[in-house]
Amino acid sequence: MVVIKLYVAITKGVCKSKKRLEGKTIIITGANTGIGKETALDLAMRGGRIILACRDLKKASLAKDDIVEKSGNSNVSIKKLDLASLDSVREFAADVLKNEPKLHILINNAGCAAIEKRRTVDGLENQMQTNHFGHFLLTNLLIGMVGLIEKTHVINVSADLSFLCRNLNLDDLNFAHDSTTGTLLAPLKIYGASKLCNILFSKELSNKLQSLAVTVNSLHPGAVLTEFGRFSIVANIFMRLFAPFLKSPKEGAQTTIYLAVADDVANVTGQYFRDCKIVKPSKLAQDAGIAKKLWEVSETIVQLKPLEKYF
Repeated sequence: MVVIKLYVAITKGVCKSKKRLEGKTIIITGANTGIGKETALDLAMRGGRIILACRDLKKASLAKDDIVEKSGNSNVSIKKLDLASLDSVREFAADVLKNEPKLHILINNAGCAAIEKRRTVDGLENQMQTNHFGHFLLTNLLIGMVGLIEKTHVINVSADLSFLCRNLNLDDLNFAHDSTTGTLLAPLKIYGASKLCNILFSKELSNKLQSLAVTVNSLHPGAVLTEFGRFSIVANIFMRLFAPFLKSPKEGAQTTIYLAVADDVANVTGQYFRDCKIVKPSKLAQDAGIAKKLWEVSETIVQLKPLEKYF
């Protein structure tokens, strides 16, 4: 156990950049808890204007007060965003487009894991919509903002569990006809697929934005001791059993922070990071053809309208 704990400690990436963010506007989804909140706190301490995009406004308000108190930065605001509702995503984006003149960093951090399979109000699989479709729509709606100003960053929080998805069925991204439906494996398999989609989406978006001053990267935050255990009994048991070996939320936020501020990755795009280093995702996650097809299918599923298309 001591050896494992030592190994975990020495392999943790740490963002050492001291970069300030005055004049920069940052949106972070799911920022009321866990690594999202720690990311928001760090970037607020650097002087950035932080927008906490959260589903639960009561929890978000408490998080905001804590961030303001600890950072000394009062330029922190809350906006309602429920990724499991495409209407909510569009309402949030419309609010941002109307009231925010610039957007410099978009951090798609929110997510859910290992929950029982269920449908959202849009009829989509909940994990797939929360982790992928919601962020896909949000980014498309805001991409004009990040594409028309100085160097900006889109950061998608994925996970190494994307390796669990060995075959992405683009004809059944909502797992309506999957063979594991109703089994204990189904939630984990869907989670892996949604995290794979995060990486593929990042890859295709980076290709589409090559001519602009925008970087798009995805990352694995590590196995982090957060509130993910609230989503299911399986996740809760995992958190309890492996708690001594898991990263703290602050440690789990380091790679996200690194991609947001570090000068040595300011021009790096289309890559996958772990512990503040570029690593290779699964072979499937590197498939440019699948990334392109996923984009096209996702456009159809979220019903992206002509006026919402930047490309």
